Amino acid sequence: MKFSRKDLDWAAETGVIAPEVRDALIAAFQTRYADSPSLSVAHVLSYLGGLIIIGAMTLYVSSAWEALGGSGHLAVALIYAGAFVLSGRWLWTRKGQTIPGGILITAAVCMTPMAIYGIQEMTGWWGWNEPGSYSDFYEWVRSGWFVMEVGTVLAGLVALKWFRFPFITLPIAFSLWFMSMDLTSVLYGSDFSWEHRKIVSIWFGLTMLIGSFLVDRRTEKDFAFWGYLFGLFAFWGGLTFMDSETELGRFVYVCLNLGLIGVSILVQRRVFIIFGGFGVCLYLGHLAYDVFENELLFAFALSGVGVAIIVLGLVYHRHQQAIERVVLNMVPESIRRTLPQFRS
Repeated sequence: MKFSRKDLDWAAETGVIAPEVRDALIAAFQTRYADSPSLSVAHVLSYLGGLIIIGAMTLYVSSAWEALGGSGHLAVALIYAGAFVLSGRWLWTRKGQTIPGGILITAAVCMTPMAIYGIQEMTGWWGWNEPGSYSDFYEWVRSGWFVMEVGTVLAGLVALKWFRFPFITLPIAFSLWFMSMDLTSVLYGSDFSWEHRKIVSIWFGLTMLIGSFLVDRRTEKDFAFWGYLFGLFAFWGGLTFMDSETELGRFVYVCLNLGLIGVSILVQRRVFIIFGGFGVCLYLGHLAYDVFENELLFAFALSGVGVAIIVLGLVYHRHQQAIERVVLNMVPESIRRTLPQFRS
């Protein structure tokens, strides 16, 4: 349950708490959450500036950078990363500005692919096939990127050891998501098929989701969000693009998506509802345009299902605690203890 300052004001006005208690709570919360991300102007500008920096050195690198050569790529990456680390550490330790400091540390981690690419270009060693220009890193699936992705994950983990800032998990999760695609060409070589990519994506994404579940709520800060998000991109993406040629296969698909919605209740993560809801909508679209294309009553029946779901939501809202208690009691004790909300 979340509440705002308006709720505290309401509690003070209605006599639930004394005005002095409200003021003390507000002061205490402001001190406790001073370093937490918010929609304040300072925090928004910090994240916007950080994303622009990261984008400039990653997504927006063009083919013109090829003129720098391997040594040029390495020099730019090391100079930028060094500057980001020094300035980020100074803000973090000397000024107590953990959010802008952590964002700069994250930007330093994002320079890892360019640094590794520069070293590989200088030595001529790619591990697998030569992937092409650095600007292709964010466009093409190739085994030659694998070392860069592994290096970025390791750099992010090292950064997390010294700076406990959740945003650093973004380049880690993003690199793992890319790794889920490039791993196919590593395992199967140049002869991999789309079916191979889908299978690898599903299992890799599932592994990311399990890993995120294991770290979820182990600390006060949220280090699992980006892992859940990109893990679902890999898992749900591979699952959705699997060719389900039979109605049974498509029914299994919608059941799995309904399962994702159920998981969102157990782990209390809305992102599962979003992906599961998209999957259900895709299945309903298949029913409307393929199975019941010429059936007039299908639209009425589907709208009735929608109304029933809304009513179900109202019933759930009214008896939320009792329903969740029943559901949780159905989960074995050994598993229930591992759920994030029961971790201390």
